[in-house]
Parts: sequence; structure tokens; C-alpha cells
Amino acid sequence: MAVGFSLSPEQVELKLQAREFARENLAPLVDRVRGTADPHEAALLVRPAHEAAVRAGLVKAMIPEGFGGSLRNGVDVAIVVEELATVMPDFVAGMGGVLLALTPVYFGGDPEQTQRFLAPFLADEGAPQAVMALSEPSGTANFAAPPPAEGIRTTADLDGDSWVISGEKQWSANLAGWDGSGPELMVVACRTPGGVSLIGVEHEHFTADNLKLLETMDLPGLRGHLTQRVRLDGVRVPRGNLIGAEGMGPDLAHLAFATTSAAVGVMATASMRAAFDIAFRFAKEQTRGGGVPIIDHRPVADLLSDAKGRIEATRLLSWRALDAVASGDPAGLELALHAKVFGSETAVEVIHGLIQVVGVQAYNREFPLIHHLLNATAYPIFEGGNVGVRRRQLQGVLAADGWNPLTASGLA
Repeated sequence: MAVGFSLSPEQVELKLQAREFARENLAPLVDRVRGTADPHEAALLVRPAHEAAVRAGLVKAMIPEGFGGSLRNGVDVAIVVEELATVMPDFVAGMGGVLLALTPVYFGGDPEQTQRFLAPFLADEGAPQAVMALSEPSGTANFAAPPPAEGIRTTADLDGDSWVISGEKQWSANLAGWDGSGPELMVVACRTPGGVSLIGVEHEHFTADNLKLLETMDLPGLRGHLTQRVRLDGVRVPRGNLIGAEGMGPDLAHLAFATTSAAVGVMATASMRAAFDIAFRFAKEQTRGGGVPIIDHRPVADLLSDAKGRIEATRLLSWRALDAVASGDPAGLELALHAKVFGSETAVEVIHGLIQVVGVQAYNREFPLIHHLLNATAYPIFEGGNVGVRRRQLQGVLAADGWNPLTASGLA
């Protein structure tokens, strides 16, 4: 089997387009978002960039061609995600909500439902938001646990031809939408008579009475990611908005989080890449009172070279994982989980090491390096925490009958 690692001419062009988009639309926002004290106001500053992303076709680029988008393969997604997240990972985290929420629709939705749910995201204007409303304030690692465990507390009861949904959700981006009136699509994980299920709630189903914004979270990093806690009070949607069958919620949610696991690995690569650039330029230019640039000192050079090697390893793993997930490779889940766990934890360690290169100057909020560490500390605990969710999924993969440790690498 031939393996190539060179970008095609089309992928080189895609990289340059994404880099230019980040330079024009994201870079000017970074300091403004970091410097805005109110978390809601900080996140709203990013809305024009979302609108620009829709006009540029970046939202369509996350939707497979078979559903009207332009997504061809996972490597293309990885290229775009890395370029954008190197400049502003909080923007990518918000955009990733679309990828996460729409994936269950691809696998579980019927044709009419899929066309209806996807319509706002195939448009060429606006700033549509799709949200996977899974996490809850009490914790969600055991969301699918059967009674008497609590698991998901949000419920959906049938009343004639309608589902009536009530409960609280937290952590997902844009749960209340940009203006508090709700996103274009909220895929709600809830308990139905047939088990944990997913139900699509469209913007028209929200009212001021049934959707309450309780809190906008004040995060230390990723401040452009509008992270909220909401309460659903009797949200009524048609019975036909159930995605798949009752009880399919856990399987559909796990499919969705496989893709975003690999994407977190790419975001981790991007944050390390940005931090490395800062530390490397500092080491090349600064003598810190000595006679030579500090990169000429062996401990500094060792820290930089170790960081660079781990960045390259994380990138290759994450790109391979996204490609496997997008192509339907059976090894996609395992690779995606490795990308999430290894990538997220490596990013925290690498950026912490790069702070040692710079020294105490890095502890100044006016120096940009510390902000990359604040962003990276989220990666091991969001999109399914490594301890409570991702390593438990990996345990299941390894313990499955017939699992072969060489299969994921293609060497079985």
C-alpha cells in the first residue's frame, strides 16, 4: 500500500485560503475578545467572523457532498481547522458545534428531516448555529447509564403528535443562540419512554417562555466560544423530529463525537504551533542579558526540538484520524480517540515547556504565550473528558472481541 504525505495542489490552495481568511477575519479579533471582560460580549464579537465563514463556504465545507456540502475528505477538514485554530481556536470550537450537531442527522435522519435540518447551513449568508445539547450541569460522562442511575435528566414526553422537552443543558456553544432566542438547530439528548434519544429542535420551536438563558460561562480561555447554560421548559416539537429511533441517542452521539475527537487533536496541534512560533522567535531574538541568543544554550534548544517533534507527531495522528473517520474506516474511532487523548494532553505539556523557554515574561497577560496554555487546558476536558469518557471508550475498543493492535495502522 502506497502512502503519501504531500498536499495536492488543491489542498495547498485550500491551506492558503484558510490562512488568508484567518488573517483577515480572526487575527483582528483576538486581542479584543481577550480584553473584553463580559463573556457574552466577548463571544458576540466573533459573530461577524461566523458570517464571513458562511459567505466563504467554510460551513458548507464541514457538510459532506452527499448532503449538499463540499466536504470531500478528512484531510481537507484538518487543513482548514489547523489554519483557523492557530489564530483563534475559540472560533473553531464554535464552528465545530455545527459538525457535532449535524453528524447524528446524517446517520439517523430520514431524507425529509435531513433536508429540513440542514437547510440553514447550506445557505450563503447569516451565522447559523447548530448545537448538540448533551451535557448537563450535573455531569454527563454517564449520560447513557440505565436507571436507577440518573444519567441524562432532560426528558421528552409524548403529548399527542408532539414531544414536550424539559431540562437543563450546559457547556455547548450557542445553546441560546446569538441573541437568546435559540440556535437554528438544537439536537437534544433526552430520556424518552424508549430510552435516551436525540430530538431536533428548530429555531421556530423556541419562545421566550420555553427557553431560558441562565448563565454565560466566564471561561479563562476560548473566550470567543459562547458557552452557556439554559433551561428548556416544555419545548414542544413535532413527533417526527425524533432522529432515528427511540433509544438510539447514545450510538448516534458516539458517532458524532468520533469526528470531533479527531478535530480536537488538530486544534491541539494548532495551539502548539502558535505557541512554538512565539517561543522560537523569542529564543532567536532575545539574549536576556547574555552574549548570544538564548537558542544557543542547549537546554533551550532541547525544549524547542522536543516540542517540535511532538507537534509533528500530533499532526500526523490527527490528520490520519480525521481521514479515517470521514472515509468510514473501521479504525476511525480508535484513531480519533487516540488523537483526542494524546493530542490534548500533549498540547498542555508542550506549551508548558515552551513557557519555560521564555521564562517569567510568559506569565504576563500582555505576552501572548500564556493564552495558548489557557486554551489548551480545555482540550483534555471538553468534547468528552479524557478520564470519564474518552479513555473509557478506548477501554471498550481494546477489550472488544477480535481487536487487533495492528489494524488501525493497516499492518494487521
